[in-house]
Amino acid sequence: MSKILLCDGHNLAFRAFYGIRELTRSDGFPTNMVHGWLRSFWKLEDDLTPRGIQVFFDKDGATRREKILPSYKENRGLPPEGFSEQLEWVKKLTDALGYGRSEKSGLEADDLIASAVNLYRSKNDDVLIVSADKDLAQLISPGVEQLLPPPTANPRLGWRMLDEKGVMEKFGVPPQSILDYLAIIGDQADNIPGLAGVGPKTASKWLNEYGHLENLILNAGRLTPKRFCSIVYEKRDELRRNLELVRLESDIKLDLSDNGEPDLEKMKEIFAELEMKKSWEEAQKRYNLI
Repeated sequence: MSKILLCDGHNLAFRAFYGIRELTRSDGFPTNMVHGWLRSFWKLEDDLTPRGIQVFFDKDGATRREKILPSYKENRGLPPEGFSEQLEWVKKLTDALGYGRSEKSGLEADDLIASAVNLYRSKNDDVLIVSADKDLAQLISPGVEQLLPPPTANPRLGWRMLDEKGVMEKFGVPPQSILDYLAIIGDQADNIPGLAGVGPKTASKWLNEYGHLENLILNAGRLTPKRFCSIVYEKRDELRRNLELVRLESDIKLDLSDNGEPDLEKMKEIFAELEMKKSWEEAQKRYNLI
């Protein structure tokens, strides 16, 4: 059965940006990210023949998480030069390709994806989450898998599929324990501090023994190495805070319409404006215009 792709827009845009460099229009305006975006999505279409593609973008921060932890994602700084300028073109191209596109003020793409998973699974639709974000592993279950893009540092690894077994192999815990796992080790990318000195192996060992975070806190005095017994109990409020930070919202109201046909006139305009002549030639062949 063909699946519906739920794509993390900003995550994939950054990978497109760093995957292809030094492409510009004749006046110097960067186009590398738009080129990479188009190539990635045409490849997804060809390799997976999905029943639909929905793309989700962050918008205006993460209001709920910033209230819990004001320093949330403060370490990220500004996007690289050339990224923001191309992002609007990426969104225009997404629309022209006929995909669904969603963003909501104060919400992150991860939360929209979690809500979309609930919506589609309520209809018994199988979905494939396309993102490298480890937070999304908490959503993996029967009918829900994650497709990891090629790492920018090692693109030869290619696209990799993550199912329930894959989550266990990668993180040492099942999907239903990912929340507790991330609460313990933290997430450097999001500026969420973990328990000092505790790495993935220790966190997974504890969770496999005690099941979930609250039970871990209740049994703090039995933990090994012994030096963590008092630390876990003393840091219990921070651990519970982290749990709320990594928990994805899954009840956001979404209007996800079926994909439309590619808008070839819009596509032509975009490619002309960005001087992507070869892409327009490929599009004409792809959509049987020539």
